[in-house]
Amino acid sequence: MENESRVLIDVDDKVSPPKATLLGIQHFVSMFGGTVLVPYLTGLPVSLTIMCSGIGTIIYLLVTHSKIPNYLGSSFVYIVPIAMVGATSGVSAALGGIVIAGLVYVAVALVVKVVGTGWIDRFLPSVVVAPVVMVIGLGLAANSVQMAFFNGDYGSGGDFLYSALAVSAIAVFATAISSCLRGLWSMFPVLIGIVAGYVAAVCFGLVDFQPVIDAAWVGLPTLIFPTFEFSAIMLIAPVALVAIIEHIGHLLVVGEVVGRNYNEMLPKSLIGDGLATSFSGLVGGSPATTYAQNIGVMSVTRVYASQVFWYAGAIAFVVGGFCPKLEALIYSIPPCVMGGVSFILFGLIATNGISMIISEKIDFNVARNQMIVSVIMIIGIGMECAGIVMPVGDYSIPGMAVAAIGGVIMHVILPKPKKPMETEKTE
Repeated sequence: MENESRVLIDVDDKVSPPKATLLGIQHFVSMFGGTVLVPYLTGLPVSLTIMCSGIGTIIYLLVTHSKIPNYLGSSFVYIVPIAMVGATSGVSAALGGIVIAGLVYVAVALVVKVVGTGWIDRFLPSVVVAPVVMVIGLGLAANSVQMAFFNGDYGSGGDFLYSALAVSAIAVFATAISSCLRGLWSMFPVLIGIVAGYVAAVCFGLVDFQPVIDAAWVGLPTLIFPTFEFSAIMLIAPVALVAIIEHIGHLLVVGEVVGRNYNEMLPKSLIGDGLATSFSGLVGGSPATTYAQNIGVMSVTRVYASQVFWYAGAIAFVVGGFCPKLEALIYSIPPCVMGGVSFILFGLIATNGISMIISEKIDFNVARNQMIVSVIMIIGIGMECAGIVMPVGDYSIPGMAVAAIGGVIMHVILPKPKKPMETEKTE
């Protein structure tokens, strides 16, 4: 676990409301890009999804008694089935599938509560978890580079932009420098990096203010209610099992970052995520999941207070539900700014995996450990960066989940060393 001497503000600590507001804004901005992408790709309302991410985060904090610092944004693993259902049966039918998917979380949580969490240490030892943590961070590397160097236009055949490179570099250095300073500066490196990058983007002419000017100051969300169709439920709800694998991975990363073991709280964590997903489906939002971006923010700031996530959730609720102009202002941040900041956020998640390898003393002189880590890293990073998923009938399994499953299988099948000695912890 992480050295507690590095903790700046611990999970249960409190900060002043002004400071908590700024820290909450930092988390809100960090999750914004990923959270709005899902509704854009699936046809769900963007504003409503932002609002639901805030409410979902608050639901999660209530269920976990504020013991686990996490932000819940939109889940990417549901994109394909939601889009498929939306195209054939409509958005309301997709929302019905999302509601049931959330209940799958709850059902799995109840099973975990009955059987206990001992299986986590048995099937997810550090030799499996550490490379999976690294995959979570490094698997997002391609997205960060595409945002930073192409200003988000790589997929549509856009050109390499030196202006975007300059903006992302300014965001990176502003974030890195402020994180190395002492006092208040070290608590807001991501926010400082985003502001510095945004100002640079304005100077380079990469910001379009017209949508901000056109947006209303006050607005009300338009709710969409679900309908329940068996075919839609069968296409969307089982994807929750893949999302649960992702959830467990994120929970292990959070534990490593904040220096706590959250295994015993897995049932409550799953229930919180599940209820957030079901609520979102009931009113028209995207399914929820814990967010790697915000875990990265905690890692770089060393501010772990759950109180901050209450503020972040409240900000998302207000901005997404009632203030279109602020939403438009946040959305005007160019991808290259967030791409530059993501270099640090996603890289720090990966370094937590490296830290776990060191702290758990995984012995790479043992061939078994080498094989497990190698396969997880190459499968996970390769699939995530290439955008490859494994098709299973009407479903698709992302690279992180495939890598984790492969690692567990190898851990179970490969023979253990006859003389564990120093490698005992990896078993």
